[in-house]
Amino acid sequence: MTTPEKAYKNLAFLNSADARHIRVLCEFVEPRSRFRKLRVRDTIVFFGSARTLSPKEAQEQRVAAQAAADAETTPSETTQASLKRAERAVQHARYYQDAVDLSAQLTRWSEGLPKSSRRFLICSGGGPGIMEAANRGAHEAGAKSISLNISLPFEQSGNPYQTPELAFEFHYFFVRKFWFVYLAKAFVVFPGGFGTMDELFEVLTLVQTEKSAKPMPIVLYGKDYWEEVIDFQALVDWGTISESDLDLFHLCDSVDEAFDYLTERLDAFYLHPKR
Repeated sequence: MTTPEKAYKNLAFLNSADARHIRVLCEFVEPRSRFRKLRVRDTIVFFGSARTLSPKEAQEQRVAAQAAADAETTPSETTQASLKRAERAVQHARYYQDAVDLSAQLTRWSEGLPKSSRRFLICSGGGPGIMEAANRGAHEAGAKSISLNISLPFEQSGNPYQTPELAFEFHYFFVRKFWFVYLAKAFVVFPGGFGTMDELFEVLTLVQTEKSAKPMPIVLYGKDYWEEVIDFQALVDWGTISESDLDLFHLCDSVDEAFDYLTERLDAFYLHPKR
């Protein structure tokens, strides 16, 4: 007589609609198990565009676009548009390098904390662009970092600077967001699109409504971008947020400014809290 297969070994069932709640639970429990084993309790989360290129990649793209334009007697609209995008990518690439540098500085600061049980690990979404830059900075500083990847049909693929034992792959956005926030002690939000905006406003909402009671400094990096893309003062003027809500985040435009702001607050909130 054939022994029936145990339910938890039945892959057809585990991948079915009926087992969706089990899969969701796995994405809560398995990361928790790994974090506990590796004694991870504090993170500094980096958000930002997956499309941001490194300075080297952006420059190579611009050179190729310029060569294509030079090859045409009268550059077509398509060629001109490609050149404009390439030039914008070069301008945007500074954010990639700044994310690398800020991540590295924060990592070295964290690794150098004397006799502290707290270590603030860099955490990113695990993909390319700003996410790659965040992991890269920690890697170049000689430390581990966290990658909370998400399965997508485009854009998202694991970057080469992930720490294997701290790299995760999620299916459910809402569980991934939980792990971004649950361990976070600070956020740095670089220029980004829909995904970055979604993550930023989710965090701001949690802090504003005090659903997350712990102090979490939030840096919006890149004043030119944020002040052009989001008119926060207009939200105040229209009465949809309070004037005090503007204090929930801090605009920064340099690595040193962001580093000083974050480390001062992390020290005050978690290393030497006032009783």
